[in-house]
Amino acid sequence: MNADKEKWILLGVLSIIWGSSFILIKKSLEHFSPYQVGALRVLIAGIILMPIAISKYKLFPKKHLKWLILAAFTGNFIPMFLFPIAETEVSSSIAGIINSMMPIFVIIVGALVWKFETTKQQIFGTLISFTGVCLLAFGGDGEGGKFKLIPILLLLLATLCYAMSTTTVKSKLMEVSSTVLSAFVFSFVLFFPSIIALTFTGFFSTFSFDENNLTGLMFVSLLSIFGTGLAMMMNYRLLKVSTPLFASTVTLLMPIVAIIWGFLDGEKLSVMQFVGAGIIIAGLIFLRTKPNLIKK
Repeated sequence: MNADKEKWILLGVLSIIWGSSFILIKKSLEHFSPYQVGALRVLIAGIILMPIAISKYKLFPKKHLKWLILAAFTGNFIPMFLFPIAETEVSSSIAGIINSMMPIFVIIVGALVWKFETTKQQIFGTLISFTGVCLLAFGGDGEGGKFKLIPILLLLLATLCYAMSTTTVKSKLMEVSSTVLSAFVFSFVLFFPSIIALTFTGFFSTFSFDENNLTGLMFVSLLSIFGTGLAMMMNYRLLKVSTPLFASTVTLLMPIVAIIWGFLDGEKLSVMQFVGAGIIIAGLIFLRTKPNLIKK
């Protein structure tokens, strides 16, 4: 499969997986605290990927350890806590629209830290898609417009962290395979921090195998296995065959998936939301330029 075709397939699949994460976070929060949801999400992914990490330990990029740690904590640890904390105060649609600002943060971080250049056409396409996301999020009958400052700031910080991780991986860790990189991140770098976090939340001393906890564990496991472990492998692969800006546009499609989940759950879609979805797709067309991001 050629790289151009592969990147669009990966973009679509990732949009479905990560777009479904919001409802899984919401369901998980009905059973566990935000800190427990975040730590469990990382821990379960680490357990699943541990066999790969152990079998490939000789490939551990020691010379790039500091970059691996930076990418791990900014992309796979800190946001895992910030999103559940914020979603206790705001809806998943608001979380989705803030997360969709990631391409903008990628442009800013890429320019300031990694000296990336971005074409005017890409910037224009990103802004078009972001406009569509705004219509998608605020075009329904939900809590559109009712902002709460602290949760919004937490979501912005999480999105900035994602951008930092994405650009770091693209700049410093591309020589490591996608599967191995994911395994190292969750099993070697973040495994023990997640255990420490769970310990401080009192999870191990209070957990019991009752129906409530097992149901919550099921939702977190789905979130972890698909929305964290598998998705990060695909995301790292997407970075290999495309650019940080293109990979970040998955956040522009995720709100569409979240709206579809709402529709299946009995919510109605407005005309404005359909228009917003169309604008998002139109904006993505503008991103199909070559080269997408070039280092100075």
